[in-house]
Amino acid sequence: MFANMKAILDHANKHGYAVMAMNSINMEMARGAIAAAEELHSAIIIQMGPGQMARHAHMTEMYPLVKEMADRASVPVCLNMDHGSKFPDMIACIQMGFTNVMFDGSSLPYEENIKRTEMICALAHAQGISVEAELGHVGQAVDADDEHADFLTNPAQAKEFVERTGVDALAVAIGTAHGAYPKGKIPHLDFDRLKELKEILQMPLVLHGGSGSGEENIRKAVAGGINKINVATDAFQVAKDSFLKAYNEDPDRDYVALSMATEQGVKEFVKNYIGMIGSADRYFYGEAVSKSKE
Repeated sequence: MFANMKAILDHANKHGYAVMAMNSINMEMARGAIAAAEELHSAIIIQMGPGQMARHAHMTEMYPLVKEMADRASVPVCLNMDHGSKFPDMIACIQMGFTNVMFDGSSLPYEENIKRTEMICALAHAQGISVEAELGHVGQAVDADDEHADFLTNPAQAKEFVERTGVDALAVAIGTAHGAYPKGKIPHLDFDRLKELKEILQMPLVLHGGSGSGEENIRKAVAGGINKINVATDAFQVAKDSFLKAYNEDPDRDYVALSMATEQGVKEFVKNYIGMIGSADRYFYGEAVSKSKE
């Protein structure tokens, strides 16, 4: 079923688990993820950012593809715009019918972030679409942004931000970063800060930069109150590795077989991730799921 992200994350927040949000840029990735979620009775969030949509995962093609698969699925499937920052992109996704949009104003001055987030919430909520925002700044692993203490989310500021914007989920900076970390590096997460944020906000919290953060960190983050984990870099690597493995095993395989191997690799990756973050068998049978516009 095509589901609003608020319904998915409110349930995760209430019952203490997290839902995987995987960036998907083609049919194989999206279908593999949804198949894994169905098999394990878990909600799933399919997402893509403006850059990915501009380069390859074109909105006008990916939206009907994901919606059709979601409508056939027996578990909740959200389609989220990840890291939107420009109003034309946000409006386009809202008008298209994405079931959640994430507005990233984390690089803006605090008051400007509030102003723009509040505006996006008003526009999206009027269409039955939920909104995620970011406070603090989850930067880039290649720049060692995970080590900047001044990028981390301020708990007192977060409370005011949520109250003034009406946002449905908040991405918090607790020590992760986007992209691939240097070989051998595992980021240090501020779990005390996460605990304080959860106690103050009592709402769905999001961890960006899940790739490369290490299983122990991910499990502790979920236990500490994270309800959505974004995974892009690791998912793309799995898709690439699955394709290359199939090709190297038999270079004579045709493209259809290689695409099927890619999809299967993504599916197994998502199944393992679902098991790690506790969303398996958590699909809320019989409970209302708020939908976006049909």
